[in-house]
Amino acid sequence: MNLHDIRAEYSKQQLKRSQCAEQPLTQFALWLEEAFAAQVNEPTAMNLATVGADGRPHARVVLLKEANDEGFVFFSNYAGSKGEDLAHNPFAALTFFWAELERQVRVTGRVERLPAAQSDAYFASRPYTSRIGAWASEQSRVIAGKSVLLARAAKFAAQYPADVPRPPHWGGYLLRPDMLEFWQGRPSRLHDRIRYRSDGTAWHKERLAP
Repeated sequence: MNLHDIRAEYSKQQLKRSQCAEQPLTQFALWLEEAFAAQVNEPTAMNLATVGADGRPHARVVLLKEANDEGFVFFSNYAGSKGEDLAHNPFAALTFFWAELERQVRVTGRVERLPAAQSDAYFASRPYTSRIGAWASEQSRVIAGKSVLLARAAKFAAQYPADVPRPPHWGGYLLRPDMLEFWQGRPSRLHDRIRYRSDGTAWHKERLAP
């Protein structure tokens, strides 16, 4: 297979600056609703990029759990690689790609931990097995085999047969955006790109060359 020959022509929709909402999070909410309506596969999946203490970027896919006027919420193990990166450098980038709509959204901003009460509330809403898994997994650590993980899960299931408290090493993050870019695929690679950039007090909307 020659990867040089793989290409697709994007032509489903266009994106005009005048059609975009004044506030970027409003525009994101509109696009997310359209992704759900179009039955996009995993519409809340987002690539989260962080930078470690060694200066190297790390990226992985996580799930968006809330998008509000403050920003983007996700949950993770504070002691895993994501948590270590964010403790060292509290800035991150998100990317959503909705292939069915030929759309991409890029976000950058500063990340902070959610208040404990918010993390407690979300943790309590998770399925029992997911709550046990949060205790069992020493995220990103080397283990001897799957049996180690299963044994830890059994241990914590025995310890918490019903009510499972939130582990102190697990909780939520809020990314407060300072930039959002909305990308709409167009023919001949002349894609539409509208960027919202914050100066700290207001958002500025501008078109970028593809």
